[in-house]
Amino acid sequence: MSIRLRLTLWYVLLLAVILIVFSGALYSILSLSLYSEVDRTLQTRAAEVQRGADAALQIQSDVRQLLVRGRFFLPSADVFATPGIYVQIMTLDGTAVSRSENLSDQTLSITSAVLDRVAQGSSIYTNSSVAKIQLRTFVAPLNAGGRSIGMIVVAQSLQSVNDTLSRLATLLGFGTIGGLLLAFIVGAFLARRALAPIDQMTQSARSISDAGDLTQRIQQPPTRDEVGRLAATFNDMLERIEELFRAQQRILADVSHELRSPLTAIRGNLDLLRRGAFENSAERDASLAAIDSESARMQRMVQDLLLLAQADAGVQIQKQVVELDTVLLDVYRQARLKAGGVKVTLGSEDQAQVMGDPDRLKQLFTNLVDNAIKYTPSGGEVTLSLVRDPQWVHVAVADTGAGIPEADLPKIFERFYRVDKARSRDRGGTGLGLSIVKWIVDAHGGRIDVKSEVGKGTTFTVSLPLAAQV
Repeated sequence: MSIRLRLTLWYVLLLAVILIVFSGALYSILSLSLYSEVDRTLQTRAAEVQRGADAALQIQSDVRQLLVRGRFFLPSADVFATPGIYVQIMTLDGTAVSRSENLSDQTLSITSAVLDRVAQGSSIYTNSSVAKIQLRTFVAPLNAGGRSIGMIVVAQSLQSVNDTLSRLATLLGFGTIGGLLLAFIVGAFLARRALAPIDQMTQSARSISDAGDLTQRIQQPPTRDEVGRLAATFNDMLERIEELFRAQQRILADVSHELRSPLTAIRGNLDLLRRGAFENSAERDASLAAIDSESARMQRMVQDLLLLAQADAGVQIQKQVVELDTVLLDVYRQARLKAGGVKVTLGSEDQAQVMGDPDRLKQLFTNLVDNAIKYTPSGGEVTLSLVRDPQWVHVAVADTGAGIPEADLPKIFERFYRVDKARSRDRGGTGLGLSIVKWIVDAHGGRIDVKSEVGKGTTFTVSLPLAAQV
């Protein structure tokens, strides 16, 4: 069952409940009102008869004799105020002694149970029928001189009331059915119109899926309602998927390209060894050294890719309190051993503790220092400094190298991105060092900033929250 049909049925069901409750309440209220009005009319007419008996008592001291002789006359009534009212006077044993003219020769029959209760002084409402006409009957005692001498029977036909209620029920029934039918048609139209943009989005998504073209986008409706926000979110997701797909393609291409060079070098040196270079100790040592160097480079690349894959998978690092100044001092000592003609110095020094993984933090600063040394010419200088403030600790790695063009700064943390690809490859880089640096910084809740000027050098500043702030 489609959403459109379900929505329409829910609309119709809700409207059906409302209409049924409303119709039932209206019918019940009107029915109660009409029947109550009939009862009030009967009670009023009975009171008029009682007043007539009281007036007759003033003329004739014994009203009982009037009943026995059948000479009790009913008081006149306003035929316009009480149309269709039947009145009958009966003795306590149920004998009719006087009837209103509209009864003609008909008699209002009263059951013995009602006679007994009225004889005891009770007034009773009851339903009866005469010639298949349903009557509402009110039976009350006829009192004279403080005692009951007979009974007053007042009745009114319920035909008009029943006809009114029947017409009302018919009207409400057809009105409810017609309203539900109209609601179904209008609801289906409105649901179809409201869900039309979703159908269009579904068709667009299917077209994108069939064509495999992630550059396509879903047309967004002009309104910023739920459907518009859904289309915008879907387009954002498509854009993100496209970026990830392009990044995956680029990484596969870069990995293939990066692995091709060392593999080519290894195969070339193996060919040299097979062609006789193995007999020459100098050539053999050079070829084996080249194979070892290229193998180590591939190993570093595979390890870096594995680390980034773990980062993409959301692997959490284990954090503990780390003396950051101690880590930075170890990095400084190791950097001096492999600096070559580059001078490595310590700038500002301070003590600071952070929450993190000591091995990853050491890898972070080692990558930055190695990167700075590789791109700093002989005679240049690399400076490490640590400064803290009340909330953060800032570690800067500055060099006096060639610098990075401003256009390349936003891309340097991308995987396999190099400002100077040829020179980077010559220096044995994998193009993943800064990507790993960015991941480690993000995993520790920090940030990294880069300032560079071509021909003057580059400064990487890593800011990490102090242990008390984590």
